[in-house]
Amino acid sequence: MMGSRWAIVLVGAAGTFVLKAAGYVLPKSWLEHPKVQLVSGYIPVALLAALVAVQTFATGKHLQLDARAAGLAAAAVALILRAPFVVVVVVAAATAALLRYWLGWA
Repeated sequence: MMGSRWAIVLVGAAGTFVLKAAGYVLPKSWLEHPKVQLVSGYIPVALLAALVAVQTFATGKHLQLDARAAGLAAAAVALILRAPFVVVVVVAAATAALLRYWLGWA
């Protein structure tokens, strides 16, 4: 089991190296193409959204709604109200912590 995990890590590292090296090998005109510029701007946002979704709604291989989802909802409200980033984080953490304390949510 541990060997397959290391294989995945090594394949991921090799893929990252190849992508990084491709940036130096590809012609500059390809990298400056408007579609490439547009897509490359959205990749970090999509990856972060996927990470937030998995960390919020998944427990192992199961979907679960708990205090983390309520914290995310509270953070979304704080963002809509244009609260500073630190306030958004505190609101999310406090919401999750209070629900876990008062309701015994996991």
